[in-house]
Amino acid sequence: LAKHPEIKALMKPDYNLVWVVVLMVLAQLTAFYLVKDLDWKWVIFWAYVFGSCISHSMTLAIHEISHNSAFGNSKAMWNRWFGIFANLPLGLPYSISFKRYHMDHHRYLGGDGIDVDIPTNFEGWFFCTRFRKFIWIVLQPFFYAIRPLCINPKPITRLEIINLLAQLSFDVVIYYLWGVKSTFYMLAGSVLGLGLHPISGHFIAEHYMFLKGHETYSYYGPLNLLTFNVGYHNEHHDFPNIPGKSLPLVKKIAAEYYDNLPQY
Repeated sequence: LAKHPEIKALMKPDYNLVWVVVLMVLAQLTAFYLVKDLDWKWVIFWAYVFGSCISHSMTLAIHEISHNSAFGNSKAMWNRWFGIFANLPLGLPYSISFKRYHMDHHRYLGGDGIDVDIPTNFEGWFFCTRFRKFIWIVLQPFFYAIRPLCINPKPITRLEIINLLAQLSFDVVIYYLWGVKSTFYMLAGSVLGLGLHPISGHFIAEHYMFLKGHETYSYYGPLNLLTFNVGYHNEHHDFPNIPGKSLPLVKKIAAEYYDNLPQY
């Protein structure tokens, strides 16, 4: 910042994020309606090919919202309510709890017993063969859900209860309106999209120490178009209050700090 004070101008909300999230929710609602009468094989096919991409992208929109990128730090509660809205097409309550644990990930990156983004010692010990690692990737969303409860459980808050009740109400409405196939499509898309899926590569790319001394890695390829530039991960950890839309500008402005780091 001392060398490039112009980076401070990028520390502002991305209001376009609001409209992108609304369009994504509408896209999934349309898909819920369209799959309700399809054969099961096509429900599964579209859940993996389309629904999973939207679901995974939405988790990264929620990541942006957790950093108050939608409405800014001065309207923190607007971001929390909007995160609950963005959560709806995922089928599982996620937004509020993610916010609470993700802030620890930024403050205590790699800290044992605090940073729940990092696999446990048991995971590292047990999933040590190629086949077991494959199973771990398939089940990755379950480990992300269970790990916080094992490593660093936190008391449930009022907003988490609201998130849960809003999500259950939405799921019941989808089931009542369009039946089991639409409900399955919604839930399967979330599980498949966060497991064995091309977009899920960013989970492994971000913080797995493939080169000793480098705990965070960036990825600058085309999947950033679907992931709100989460691939710009060194840039994101340096400036978590800059929306994903502006992270390529951070790299461009301060290229001497990023160009020579190992990357994907």
